[in-house]
This record gives sequence, C-alpha cells and structure tokens, in this order.
Amino acid sequence: MSDTAVTESRAARLGLPYRATATWEAPDTRRVLQLSLAGLWLLDAILQYQSFMFTRAFGQMLAASAAGNPAVVARPITWAARLVEQHGSPLNTTFATVQLLLALGIAWRPTLKAALAASIAWSLSVWWLGEGLGGVLTGSVSPVSGAPGAVILYALLAVLLWPADRAQEPAPFVAARAVGARASRALWLVLWASLAYFSLLPASRSGQGLHNRISGMAAGEPGWLAAADKNAAALLAQHGLAASVALAVVLVVIAAGVYLPAPAARAAIVLAVVVAAAIWVFGEALGTIFTGSGTDPDSGPLLALLALAYWPARAQAPARAQAPARARRTAQTVRRAAQIRGQ
Repeated sequence: MSDTAVTESRAARLGLPYRATATWEAPDTRRVLQLSLAGLWLLDAILQYQSFMFTRAFGQMLAASAAGNPAVVARPITWAARLVEQHGSPLNTTFATVQLLLALGIAWRPTLKAALAASIAWSLSVWWLGEGLGGVLTGSVSPVSGAPGAVILYALLAVLLWPADRAQEPAPFVAARAVGARASRALWLVLWASLAYFSLLPASRSGQGLHNRISGMAAGEPGWLAAADKNAAALLAQHGLAASVALAVVLVVIAAGVYLPAPAARAAIVLAVVVAAAIWVFGEALGTIFTGSGTDPDSGPLLALLALAYWPARAQAPARAQAPARARRTAQTVRRAAQIRGQ
C-alpha cells in the first residue's frame, strides 16, 4: 500500500485531512509472499526471453512433454508445440511478455486481483500445453524431478495468497486467510501426500532410479553444480528403493504437519523448506537456469514459498488487552494532527 493510501485511509477514520496523518506501514506477511510470487514470475519472464526460446528447439522441447500421456492430453500438446516451432519469435515474445505483465500486475496493488486471476488461467494452460500436466498421468514422475509440475504451484499460490479474508477471526496462517483453514490444510495435504505417492512409483524406487534422475541433471551445468549433482547421485547408486521410501516418509510427515499444534507445525514447515531446497539443488539443478534452456526455476522455490504461507501465526492477544494499544496509537495520531495544524 502506498504512503498516500495509508494516510488517506487513516485520516478518513479520524475525520481529518489526509495530509495531517502521513505515515507508512510495512507490508504484512501475505503482501511479502505476493511480492515474492511476483519476483518468480519476473524470473520466468527473463528466462523466457533467452535466445534458445526463439529457436525451433523450444517447440521440440514442449513436444517432448506429450510422451506417455493419454491421447486426449497429448494431441493438444503436439499441436501447440508445432505451432511454436513454426512461429517461434512472435509466440515466445508473447509468452515472455505475459509473464512480465503478471509480475508487474501482482507487484502493483491496484491490479493485484486481476493479475492473480490471470496467473491462475495462464498457469493451468501452461501446465497442460507446456508441461504435459507435469507428467502426473505418465507414471514416471518424481518429486525429485519437479512433480507435479512447477507451473501448477503458481496457480495454487495465487489462490492461497488471494487478497481477501474469509473470516473475521485471525487465521492460523497466511494461506488460510483467503480460503479458510480447513480448505487450505486440505490443499497442503493433497499436495504433499501426492508427492509421497510419486516418490514410490516404480521409476523412482528402482535401484538406479534416483541416481539416474539426479546424475542426468549435471549435463550443461556449471562445474560446482554438476559436481554436487554427481556426488549426490553417487550416494544413491543402488539405493533407490531405500531412498524413495525414506523420502516418502518425510513427505507424509510434512503433509500431516499442518494439522499438528503450532510448535510441531513449525518444525514440519522448516522440514518442508529444507526438502524443497534439496530437491531444487540436487534434483532440479536450480531449474537448469544456468544452461540457457531453463524456462523457470522449477518447483523447489515454489514449494518453499508455499511452505512459508503455512507458517503458524503468533497467538493474538485478547481484544481487551489490545484496546489500550489501539487507543494510544489513535491518541498519538490525533496529537500529530494537532501539531501539524498548529504549524
């Protein structure tokens, strides 16, 4: 919120000219998370403007996401990929510009709702036509490689960070403000439980499953990142089943964490951020953003941002205890207004 907006709102409550109560208030937690989401859209736009995205190879990369999907899902992907191959420059310029506008729209309060709504529609279309529904219907995905698809997490974040409050009473965490505690917890449970399920698919739990996924991400990466991926892959060689089961257990704990008391919930959220960071570095190679062909930072940062939206809020003081503080702030504002009038 701008200084003018804050000033005018407070002045209206006090019946004073807005210039008499000038002040600034720091953005609340939800606004900080919204701005972080805008930053990720901005990064997406920058990556989309890379020269690789203007070549036929980008369309071919999109076409690859059709593999393994049912025909009803795969055919529109193939059609869209062929279109991008034939008209790469204008279409990719459009894609990048849309993402830039989403970033700017979320960052600017007057267009926040419109931009969040547009980001949901854009994310769903890209999740299908650009990511093949994240591969969730192919039976070969893994949370380590970005399941259920990074772009669907943009849509989920837009819903949970919507600038509205469902109830008058304080929400237990930011994600509950727009959709309510029950619905937000259910969304968290579905997401992390599905990640646990994906980690136990045959492609992941085979002896070399995780090793092959992680080692394959080293190609084209800077030396330090390639070395980290190769070392992590070496530790998992022939231990795919044990690692997959251990990962599934951790993900189930995270899924249940938001239903626990606040101290345990905070521990689960910290664990979620740690797991998201590990997936991002070792499984996703930072979204391959250093290779020149990465279209987004992948799911790791989005999972971490989502986890922060579930951080348990501090218990609110009783209304009776808050009243004196509010009265003092109001009195101070009135005194400042009187001083300004006197000048």
